[in-house]
Amino acid sequence: MSKTVLISSASITNKCPSNIGIVLCGHGSRDPQATKEFIRVVEKIKSRIPNIPVAFGFLEFNRPIISEALEELRNMGVERVIALPAMLFAAGHTKNDIPAVLNKYSSENGLPIQYGRELGLNSLMIGAAGARVKEIIDSNPTFPLSETLLVVAGRGSSDPDANSNVCKITRMLVEGFGFGWGETVFSGVTFPLVEPGLRHVVKLGFKRIILLPYFLFSGILVNRVKDHSMRVSNDNPDVHFLNASYLSDQNFVIDTFMERIQEVLNGENFMNCALCKYRSNLLGFENEVGYKQISHHDHVEGCLDICPENKPHEHSHEHFPYPHAAHPLGPVTLRSLN
Repeated sequence: MSKTVLISSASITNKCPSNIGIVLCGHGSRDPQATKEFIRVVEKIKSRIPNIPVAFGFLEFNRPIISEALEELRNMGVERVIALPAMLFAAGHTKNDIPAVLNKYSSENGLPIQYGRELGLNSLMIGAAGARVKEIIDSNPTFPLSETLLVVAGRGSSDPDANSNVCKITRMLVEGFGFGWGETVFSGVTFPLVEPGLRHVVKLGFKRIILLPYFLFSGILVNRVKDHSMRVSNDNPDVHFLNASYLSDQNFVIDTFMERIQEVLNGENFMNCALCKYRSNLLGFENEVGYKQISHHDHVEGCLDICPENKPHEHSHEHFPYPHAAHPLGPVTLRSLN
């Protein structure tokens, strides 16, 4: 693995006017550990650029919510904000929910907000995933990599562009390390889900399987990945399952956040819209072109106190229907697996 090269904080500080602040926009979680991990990432970013005001807010469940974070910056004298989505890929949260919150606050308060890119795919993020895989390889050096199968578990989205990027991560890691095979599964929304996907891949005959949860933080979905993989492992005692860690505050992840800040300051923060289902006639998703940009999380902003962990996440709104919701290896399997 290549060594971490920290992006120079001076290159950001020198280009950043004194009236600019930065807000990190997180999803929010019922899992206190996930919240702590997000705040730890924010603190690492603050330590890189100590002279620039940095705040954070959440879409749902936790406080402060994003509008409260923006208010905090405004009260500090900030006159322009760079907002970064703390999201791996550009799907509904990045393309619709966060921009809707930012646009509403900006129009109501006259605060200019520049929206940066999601973390996305670059050599740094591939390096972060590779570092997590290498940790598990180094602690279990028994099998040759050519006889090891890598499975990458993504969050899963109704946006096929985001899902395809998880598959690209898998392929980059397979070729980078020289694994015998690679497959991609998802924790929800799309297909194949973790358990039915793993039950298929064990048929390939590999005796060692490394499972990498490609998530930023802990939480309900990461626990789901572990629980469902454990079921397959228990039914296949002759297969050695190894669980790698999720990304968290790995240094390459922090580097990528810094890179996204630099892009905004340089005027280079272009989101890839070529495969966006809201803006192009993407195969199978043609009906979603022009779908209204609204937030789907305003009813659960900061509502952890009334949404306890043991209560299902019930949405009071309707998303555009996912066309493959009834896929036999997809969301319908959760009815019997959870």
